[in-house]
Amino acid sequence: MLEVQGLSKTYGSGATATRAIDHIEFDVSESEFVSVVGPSGCGKTTLLKCMAGLLEPTSGRTMLLGHQVTRSPPEMAVVFQDYSRSLFPWLTVRRNVALPLRRKPEIADRERLVAETLAAVGLAGFEEHYPWQLSGGMQQRVAIARALAYQPKVLLMDEPFASVDAQTRGELEDLVLSVRRRFGVTCVLVTHDIDEAVYMSDRVVVLTSPPSRVLETVAIDLPRPRNQVTTREHPSFGHLRGHVYQLIKGRAGRSPAPGPEEEFATT
Repeated sequence: MLEVQGLSKTYGSGATATRAIDHIEFDVSESEFVSVVGPSGCGKTTLLKCMAGLLEPTSGRTMLLGHQVTRSPPEMAVVFQDYSRSLFPWLTVRRNVALPLRRKPEIADRERLVAETLAAVGLAGFEEHYPWQLSGGMQQRVAIARALAYQPKVLLMDEPFASVDAQTRGELEDLVLSVRRRFGVTCVLVTHDIDEAVYMSDRVVVLTSPPSRVLETVAIDLPRPRNQVTTREHPSFGHLRGHVYQLIKGRAGRSPAPGPEEEFATT
């Protein structure tokens, strides 16, 4: 479904240039849920923006369904961390969700689609409210509903639960997993929360400190459907969480040593 091929991004030039991500490679299969974690400041958001076509990489590319992503593709939607900035306060919930559908003229019954999506995220009855009339968690539900109504094949999420309290965070995690099953969306989550990544994912991609590379991809073999209590009490959950934590805190502070070809290329 999605391939990240040697993606690199450098900010600036000359002596002040900063390489944020360096030759990152991984893939995501259809209907898979993959999370990306790493040390603070390792370039996770930069990676996601490059994948989404919102930021031009210095080198490498992202392939979606066999086609290179050069701008935001119609098969992809993004949910950002700051819901207060991603929603239009002068538009109702219904109009906020319907807004991106203008890019898809082939969708006929838009009102029905918007209503079904809002119902799926638990916001039926709030269609005519404005974002400022809703709680933070409800506003993020609107942002998720807007992304799902767009009917993407791939949903990218940049720390979408970081601005809400712990209880709301758990509710939104389960909401995303529920609508993901219902709509069959392939998901990529960027998060700093190791527990969240292990809880939600099929695989977790662990990045090094910048210039970031993929240190390890960890398979998460926890049974589905997931549950906030039983999944986190599963014997494997603590082991997987500890393993990812050790990668980030122990070895992820150093980029992997270059191979012989890379050593030759830098000398």
